[in-house]
Amino acid sequence: MLKDITLGQFYPTKSTIHSLDSRTKLFATLIFMVSIFVINNFWAYGIMFIAVIAVTKMSKIPVGYVVRGIKPLRWIILFTFVINVLFLRGDNVLWQLGVIKITEQGLNTAIFMAIRLILLVLGTSILTLTTSPIALTDGIENACSPLKKVGFPAHELAMMMTIALRFIPTLLDETDKIMKAQMSRGADFESKNIISRAKNMVPLLIPLFVSAFRRADELAIAMEARCYRGGENRTKMKQSVIGKNDKVAIFVTILFLGFSIASRFIA
Repeated sequence: MLKDITLGQFYPTKSTIHSLDSRTKLFATLIFMVSIFVINNFWAYGIMFIAVIAVTKMSKIPVGYVVRGIKPLRWIILFTFVINVLFLRGDNVLWQLGVIKITEQGLNTAIFMAIRLILLVLGTSILTLTTSPIALTDGIENACSPLKKVGFPAHELAMMMTIALRFIPTLLDETDKIMKAQMSRGADFESKNIISRAKNMVPLLIPLFVSAFRRADELAIAMEARCYRGGENRTKMKQSVIGKNDKVAIFVTILFLGFSIASRFIA
């Protein structure tokens, strides 16, 4: 399951999407996330899935590689679906057993929430898969740079977010190693007994937390040894430039937002 998590990982290859400026991809991802919650009908979500597949193809990343990132979240998606189906009320009752009612409104909302969660995972995964951690840091910092005039720590925020994303695959690899080491000593992480599985998580979580704190300490020492002082008087080897492809991508993104808003008024 750990190997199926794609969020925070970078897929190095040459493609049109990879070559876009990180600010463009951040803007497109933000608009995509807004559009997910603006749309309220199934056919528009179908078009959104087609758009995600098209962007994945343009980025030259295997579609299966992106889609498998949904697998670790399948229980969260299922739990959200069940909660919405059972507890949302409506006038049109489809099935009833005692106090348990399944209504058409609750079922539609449950399906919408499941679709939205899946699209959120796919959209954010494409962002991190096509943008290197350094480019992502520069993009967040450049996007927040106008707020520096009011004392907003743009560079520090960008650095913290990027380090958090960067350490996701590192901690997943560490978790996998610890799990294999504990399994060789008799730990059972696949038991059907929930209580037994919870107890067996203790010898996994403690070494993982120790490893995470150790890596954080080593990173802080390395940054201090290199005289890192935040964004003060720092220059960049590569300057971010909005090119022709970026302008086209921004224009298409705005059109997509317009389509999302218009879809609410189309039956």
